[in-house]
Amino acid sequence: MMRLVIVLLIALAVVYAFRLRRRERTATGESRRFERRATLAGLRFWSRLPEDLRDRLASRVDDFIARVPYTGAGGLVIDDRMRVHIAAQACLVTLGHDDWPFDPLHGITLHPDEFIVHQELEDEDTGVVTEGYETLSGQAIESDRIVLSWRDVLDSEARDDGYNVVIHEVTHFLESAHPGGDPAAHAALEAAHAELCRAIDRGEETLLDPYGAEDPTEFLAVAAEFFFERPHELRTRHPTLYVVLRDSFRLDPASWTDLNT
Repeated sequence: MMRLVIVLLIALAVVYAFRLRRRERTATGESRRFERRATLAGLRFWSRLPEDLRDRLASRVDDFIARVPYTGAGGLVIDDRMRVHIAAQACLVTLGHDDWPFDPLHGITLHPDEFIVHQELEDEDTGVVTEGYETLSGQAIESDRIVLSWRDVLDSEARDDGYNVVIHEVTHFLESAHPGGDPAAHAALEAAHAELCRAIDRGEETLLDPYGAEDPTEFLAVAAEFFFERPHELRTRHPTLYVVLRDSFRLDPASWTDLNT
């Protein structure tokens, strides 16, 4: 009889401990979701998002953080707020598509500030390779890893000039990881890139960052920054380019209304 009582007490204790741990995990998960939602609400673009896109973004941010590892460089310690900050802007670019595009991404490396990388540049005419070093605020290493300067991530949030290092590098990643696309869209982007080059050669002031004239790949990344950061101006100044990006991202940020006004 005594053995039976002891067994029952042990069983009750195990069940109680299991339920307690489950409640703690639930409470921790709810607290984390609340804190992440608060961080999202503090981002500049959040108030412009329609409610359905807010819900989709919050869900994708959780998935991104669960599936994409972050690594701090130069002694930088990464917390959940920083993860949310980067994941939100990375996932914003993908909200118009149902598929999950980040499977090839092995991780995010975050530096405290700009970082130095070794570069080898080959002259197309002579074949001569020149080695050197370059200071960067962001880098997409093919479809494997995205490297960012945390200071520049914060600067992107503080500025209002179309600069967004996360959107820029995520666009590079998506183009590398998912090549192809609509040939007509590629042709339109190449035409817009050529027009930017001509405007710069004429000495004109341009809406898009002149860095976009480097090549069509950089042009797309710069155009994506303006598409999400300054959509109304991009639609007014470059309506064809805006339509191409709207159809490619399947999003129309110029139509979003600030829900806090």
